[in-house]
Amino acid sequence: MRIGLLGTGPWARMAHAPALSEHGELDFAGVWGRRTAPTKELADAHGVRAYDDVDALIANVDAVAVALPPDIQADLAARAARAGRHLLLDKPLAPTAAQARDVVAATEATGVASVVFFTARFQPETDEWIGRQAAAGNWFTGRAEWLGAVFSGDDSPFADSPWRRDKGALWDVGPHALSVLLPVLGDARRVAAAAHGPGDTVHLVLEHTGGASSTLTLSLTAPPAAAGATVELRGPAGVALLPESGATAVDALRRAADALLGAVRTGEPHACDARFGLRVTEILADAEARLGAAGCRAGRRRDPPAARPLPGRNTRQRL
Repeated sequence: MRIGLLGTGPWARMAHAPALSEHGELDFAGVWGRRTAPTKELADAHGVRAYDDVDALIANVDAVAVALPPDIQADLAARAARAGRHLLLDKPLAPTAAQARDVVAATEATGVASVVFFTARFQPETDEWIGRQAAAGNWFTGRAEWLGAVFSGDDSPFADSPWRRDKGALWDVGPHALSVLLPVLGDARRVAAAAHGPGDTVHLVLEHTGGASSTLTLSLTAPPAAAGATVELRGPAGVALLPESGATAVDALRRAADALLGAVRTGEPHACDARFGLRVTEILADAEARLGAAGCRAGRRRDPPAARPLPGRNTRQRL
């Protein structure tokens, strides 16, 4: 399957391009980016064609992988799907539920396959753990802490990402936490509570269709020594903790590409398809609205991370 890459930022360079070029069943056919020089540099590094016209790339492939900010991803994903191209997408699918619904509508209108790359779902240890806990069922409660130091450390390549500074941890690491909790505890019936914490930290309480509740703590401004991800489930059988994974992002992306190929061959939707990406987006949008309302009730306005410059960062850099 011929596949093209849309995007040339750190995530495209670190994960997407290596995964596509090293995959034995993919023909990595080219790169398109919003800036000419980085596009040529990334394409040359992997021996593929650099495109200056996104529609030309879409016309020359069977599928596209997207490593772009969510608002740009959503528009181009819908465009590619309407052209009959399969989609390997990043999380979050879109910054609004309306844009995410457009992507889903495009995939369903043309019947193309889609996979949204929620990293944890394509790590073997995590995938196996989720399957076991979902089969066990009857969970009483769950807890997810997804704490990053993107804005508080000194070496993250994503610290100058405009969309992360605008949307914060809720939209960057929130999808990871939801991608693990939802298949085990069931869909979120509602966001019962949402509150701000330090920096861009947010706390959520969800009620799930399976009867359980869960709490999420999400941050990109945690102290580096406190960063990490934890998921804990509690029920009649005791306590289950999410295992650590040794898989790299490139390993996980190769597995996501395998999943896309499988969906194309069988015609069966993958569990992490665009429709699941839409559901995650809807929950995030609900939480965002509740956080805004909570800020108003508290009589204060919280500025987004973009409005709080961090020392030593060049904010002109783009994803």
